[in-house]
Amino acid sequence: MKILWFANAPANAVEYLPEYLKAGILSGGWLISLDKAIQTKLELHIAFYYAKRNDSFKYLNTTYHPIGSKNWKFIALKEIFWKKFIDQQDLPKYLEIINSVKPDIIHIHGTENPFGCIIGKTDVPVVTSIQGDITVIQHKYFSGIEHKYLNTARPLSIGFKEILWGNNFRHNYRSFIEMKKREERNLLNSKYIIGRTDWDRRITSIQAPNSNYFRCDEILRPSFYQYKWTPKQQKEQIIIHTISGNVYFKGFETLCQAICELNKLGIKVDWRVAGIKETDLIVKIVKKKLKNKYPVYGLRFLGNQTGQQLVEFLLEADIYVMPSHIENSPNSLCEAMLLGMPCIATFAGGAGSILKDGEEGIMIQDGDPWALAGAILELYRDPVRAQKYGQNARQRALIRHDKETITYGLIEIYQNILGLNSKE
Repeated sequence: MKILWFANAPANAVEYLPEYLKAGILSGGWLISLDKAIQTKLELHIAFYYAKRNDSFKYLNTTYHPIGSKNWKFIALKEIFWKKFIDQQDLPKYLEIINSVKPDIIHIHGTENPFGCIIGKTDVPVVTSIQGDITVIQHKYFSGIEHKYLNTARPLSIGFKEILWGNNFRHNYRSFIEMKKREERNLLNSKYIIGRTDWDRRITSIQAPNSNYFRCDEILRPSFYQYKWTPKQQKEQIIIHTISGNVYFKGFETLCQAICELNKLGIKVDWRVAGIKETDLIVKIVKKKLKNKYPVYGLRFLGNQTGQQLVEFLLEADIYVMPSHIENSPNSLCEAMLLGMPCIATFAGGAGSILKDGEEGIMIQDGDPWALAGAILELYRDPVRAQKYGQNARQRALIRHDKETITYGLIEIYQNILGLNSKE
């Protein structure tokens, strides 16, 4: 079986491309893991955007097809400043790759990218994986932080580079509006969908009403399979870990408010947030919103970390918290569960399919710092219960993210799609 992926990231080609390794651009860790796992079971080709080259190359057992453009800087500026998203501008390149590879199935990873314009333009069956859902993210964008605080993101105060690379929430929101339109078109024409949660199954039944839905979980980063969390002796300070990002809808303001509520009770916390720096725009906005209620102590920013570094920080912590307003199947929560950590998460998007409330952790309403602070106290004051939650979470995560099950499950999905397509 010959499979062609279209993806935002180069998957395991990051090991081959020195520019990616040098820049530390290792997003899509689950895609790297899946590439490595499946490439020996079938003939895999991966197409992705990479401005610096156009030539195909083979690395290990996968063939990669970079999609380059001499005008990529102009196109990027046009999308950033004028929000001109031209879906079919690279369609001839996509079709050229398809005609060269002659795949049995095309698999598009993500709904918001321009690759969806392939649907209806080729006789090869196309399946689309749901990662997040831009339509719902755009709808939930201002949860927790009102629209007026976008005024904090003035171009002159954040600098040209930050505007250029999207570190301005006003620009990001406008981009989401355009990507939503693209996503709506892509999903409306989709025949085959791969998802992981009840949430993405339900929303695609509306957004892609004529599609067949298949479920396939994700292989996580290797380091998270190799370690197991162990409880620490009770101490005066609670160490909490969160993996977030410099975006509006990850609930950073909720965790800041929860710290203040705990501090009022004399509870000392060391809340470590990976993926955010103190100089990031989201920090400036939350400081402006909370004013004197922004935590003076108890909050530590870790910035970007490698997978191994994250494992080490997580193993030191007492609790993992995911405070997001919207997610699908958050890999950060899945990774904490795989380590066997006590977890608290919000009922956001597909998180309810990932963590079972009262058995594997505690689920709370998003945007509720009082419930979050209370859940932290529950786990801290009942370490036996917290440890049991972590054990149950790990047991489930080991089954859900089993590499062999996922690999052969995806191959079975491909075979089912070929069978369905042959009947049409």
